Amino acid sequence: MSYSTEQIRNVALAGHPGAGKTTLFEALLHAGGAVQTAGTIERGTTVSDFDPLEKERGHSIDAAIASIDHAAAGQPLVHVNLIDTPGYPDFRGPTLSALAAVETAMIVVDADTGIGYGTRRMMEHAKARNLCRVIVVNKIDHDGASSARLLDELRDAFGPEVLPLNLPADGGKAVVDCFGQSSGDSDLGPVADWHQKIIDQVVEINETVMDHYLDLGEAGLSGEELHDAFEQCLREGHLVPVCFVSARSGAGVKELLDVAEKLFPHPGEANPPPFHKGNGADAQPIEAKPDPKAHVIADVFRIVNDPFVGKLGVFRVYQGTVKKDTQLFVDDGKKPFKVAHLFKLKGKDHSEIAQAVPGDIAAVAKVDDLHFDAVLHDSHDEDQIHLAPLSFPKPMFGLAINAASKGQEQKLATALHKLSEEDPCFHVEHEAETNETVIRGLSDLHLRVNLQRLKDKYGVDVTTRPPRIAYRETIGAKAEGHHRHKKQTGGAGQFGEVFLRIEPLPRGSGFEFVDEVKGGTIPGQFLPAVEKGVRQVLSGGAIAGYPMQDVRVIVYDGKHHPVDSKEVAFVAAGKKAFLDAIGKAKPQVLEPIVDLDVNAPEQHMGDISGGLASKRARINGTDSARGGEIVVKAQVPLSELEGYAAELKSVTAGRGRYSLDFSHYEPVPAQVQQKLVEAYKPKHEED
Repeated sequence: MSYSTEQIRNVALAGHPGAGKTTLFEALLHAGGAVQTAGTIERGTTVSDFDPLEKERGHSIDAAIASIDHAAAGQPLVHVNLIDTPGYPDFRGPTLSALAAVETAMIVVDADTGIGYGTRRMMEHAKARNLCRVIVVNKIDHDGASSARLLDELRDAFGPEVLPLNLPADGGKAVVDCFGQSSGDSDLGPVADWHQKIIDQVVEINETVMDHYLDLGEAGLSGEELHDAFEQCLREGHLVPVCFVSARSGAGVKELLDVAEKLFPHPGEANPPPFHKGNGADAQPIEAKPDPKAHVIADVFRIVNDPFVGKLGVFRVYQGTVKKDTQLFVDDGKKPFKVAHLFKLKGKDHSEIAQAVPGDIAAVAKVDDLHFDAVLHDSHDEDQIHLAPLSFPKPMFGLAINAASKGQEQKLATALHKLSEEDPCFHVEHEAETNETVIRGLSDLHLRVNLQRLKDKYGVDVTTRPPRIAYRETIGAKAEGHHRHKKQTGGAGQFGEVFLRIEPLPRGSGFEFVDEVKGGTIPGQFLPAVEKGVRQVLSGGAIAGYPMQDVRVIVYDGKHHPVDSKEVAFVAAGKKAFLDAIGKAKPQVLEPIVDLDVNAPEQHMGDISGGLASKRARINGTDSARGGEIVVKAQVPLSELEGYAAELKSVTAGRGRYSLDFSHYEPVPAQVQQKLVEAYKPKHEED
């Protein structure tokens, strides 16, 4: 089916776990005619939760995409690309990736349980990405749901710009429009009251519209003026509309689809995507224009390793038209690939299409060079173009992993690579000091799911050992170091001498290497070798075997020999001089500190607070939640949280839950550092 950029709407469903995103996704597909019957989570028949693990667990693990081609009565066709995203914070990678591909984020809220930590998180992420935000209140027909109270809570939490577009009626069995009409009754009172509030909010965004409204009233406003002002409000965050639905009964679902088609921005109207050209300080912002005749610029926001079609790169077109048989480049690559097949996705199914216009979402298969966040283009004029990177949570949970049987090492490596391609929050690292492969994720659950996939999807059995904590090393003071490397073996020898000083940098700064050598005492061609030696210490650690960070190394003097000086000599001299300086610079082991939110019934607060206090936690406060729950907010060393899920389950009779995010690194207590240093047994001690 042919459509233009103006007919496209890109929408991601996000929010707290259990809010009903997948059920709403199904209901919208059904209302738009994309499926004959809405699937259910209980029967395992939904379009989006097609993975066996998702069916087994009853919740989304990956983002899923499907499209609706729908034309309301008397309206032109609209092509809606919907992305259903996981609610659990353990699987935020696919959720945040999806936000890079849409103009509008629908934040789904459960009318029963109200605002959860997932609601707040997704509202913040969408706002930071400059997306239009729409709150969808689901389950309005449930017993005990109070739409009026929830609307007050939403306005308190997110501001007076939160206003309803429609209102529940007849106990949540129906909804009534309060934006396009000004009469009637609802479960939240007269429609006229809310109609006036939202019209006042919309017209004040634009002086011309406001003048017309003040002079002539609402009747003096054209439909186009109201539409344009509404979209400007969405783009600027001046309005966060609320729509009420029951995805199970269908109440409000058709109306929500109508709102998306008529009022959500198309790709040419939304805030421009943050592209830039060049790298580092020289990078310049550029505008990708939704012109179908311009050079192609597209961004890969999802990688799927499909057992039938191979590696699938899902991308959003920002400029130009991608057609079948198009030649495209990946990033700054010099060799193009041919788009042999172009697909639209519908959950696990793929259908071929002839082209993807600006704003559309499509996929290509069997292109090995594709990776998450790759930029696709059709001209070298678009080399060095990048989309501003998303901010992903740091994966802090780790497991050392090995193939359970010999001969499967390569199979394991290939499978891990594929899993890490699909999830930007799942990392695979090789720790040189212990010669171990370590997988890192956002939680114990995140790692367990990927271990299950290794077995079920790739047929690899593995052994693991308890989680490793991502400690780091740094220094606490300035110091100087020196080393002369000299070897004579009968022929040409080795000689290199390095003087350097080191100083601590602010936490999170990383590493700086500074050349202050004067007079050529170390020739320029050997300075990279000195840095190489320094970096060997950075990666392997100096006192406890953990990577080093937040340090500046300044090489200021040295000596060389016209015959015996070689790269290997300055690598060794740089490494030993750095180690010499570290020993004098009050070396420290740093531990990761996480922000922890614990939700539990109020009667368990004393047990939770006492348990956290025993874990070196700093409790920052508590919030009341709906239904007699409290939220305890704390900062805790990650090393203290091993086994916390089971402990919390025991203390709260299974009713407690928690989420965490990396916060910062700080020095471990002296006794902990001593234990880590004593446990450090280098396998390859040098002379």
